[in-house]
Amino acid sequence: MRIFRALVSAGPKGLAAGVLADKVEISPSNLSAHLAVLTTAGLAQVTKAGRQRIYAADLAATAELVSFLVADCCGGDPDLCRDVTAKLAVSALRACN
Repeated sequence: MRIFRALVSAGPKGLAAGVLADKVEISPSNLSAHLAVLTTAGLAQVTKAGRQRIYAADLAATAELVSFLVADCCGGDPDLCRDVTAKLAVSALRACN
């Protein structure tokens, strides 16, 4: 989750693998395994810049995932999902400011 959060925070520019490893305080080999899972799931993408690999969150896929999770949250019972949707609304307002 720390890796994914760091990628989302970095935005479309992404982060070089070494910078990401330092940021989330994880060894490069462990980072590689987690990034493979995120890219296979379609939540992250990788581009090469010379010898570096730059990883970025796929923000469109992330938005689809969040929409799906909120729509199916707690079987659609709005009372049970109130905390989740309230946090999303606050986050969206912060992003717009």
